[in-house]
Amino acid sequence: MACSTCHVIVAAEWFARLTPASEEEEDMLDLAAGAVRTSRLACQIVLVPELEGLEVAIPAESHDAQRF
Repeated sequence: MACSTCHVIVAAEWFARLTPASEEEEDMLDLAAGAVRTSRLACQIVLVPELEGLEVAIPAESHDAQRF
């Protein structure tokens, strides 16, 4: 993990089901625009069958650099 470009906001009902964020991930989230209590880096979420249907949102502060 070297950036926070994959920052997502996990739906509250799903957040507790994720493995806890590492200290390094928490440090990267400190740099993420629009971070909230249920923020995670998508690259650090291990997708397992129990997470089928996981709901996340892209923070409003995110911008698609390809559109500029």
